[in-house]
Amino acid sequence: MGNGGNDAQTIGDRTLGFDAYRRILALIMTNEIPPDARINIDRLAQELDVSATPVREALTRLEDDGLVAKTHLKGYRTTAILTAQQLDDLYGLRVLLEPPSAGAAALHATDADLAGIRRELETYSKSPFTNDLLSYARFSEHDARLHALIVRAAGNPAVSHALDRTHFHLHAFRLSSDQPAGETAIVEHARIVEAIAARDLDEATAAMREHLEASRARFLPRAV
Repeated sequence: MGNGGNDAQTIGDRTLGFDAYRRILALIMTNEIPPDARINIDRLAQELDVSATPVREALTRLEDDGLVAKTHLKGYRTTAILTAQQLDDLYGLRVLLEPPSAGAAALHATDADLAGIRRELETYSKSPFTNDLLSYARFSEHDARLHALIVRAAGNPAVSHALDRTHFHLHAFRLSSDQPAGETAIVEHARIVEAIAARDLDEATAAMREHLEASRARFLPRAV
């Protein structure tokens, strides 16, 4: 009975930390904090109008995402943009793992899995504005969630964990200051989801493979 205030404070701290994470993520994704830049925690806390504690919590989470790195005695820096080789290597991994996973999802996804995948697809029913970087950053997060749901529905936790560790979507977004391909990606996503819902292993596998190859063609020319 007596710890209700402490519980409320804990929840409040977590909320502040998550809000700081989302706001700093947006600054990184829109290049307001550029790649390979030092992060001043006190200045960032002042900008976000919060204490340093939620900013540190947010940076720890962003370090897990691979978007910032902590150096001993030097603090945090944003990570560098992916090179063309790094990007191509990540696509190579995804092409190996995700098309078979989409096919497996067509066979093994539960009704609850399918409902979750459809709900996520419907959260972005149209392309984001191409001149609104924050909007596309949010689309990138949606893209990551949708792919993760599909892989998890395949029922292989090892593959799911391997892809989660790449944080590919967050890195790939930073390759460009404008993103005209959102609408195309949404159409490709819809094809994959419909094939999974139809329990069509071959179509789900092919749709995912074609989506990844098209995505590779869209992003690779932006890499350096």
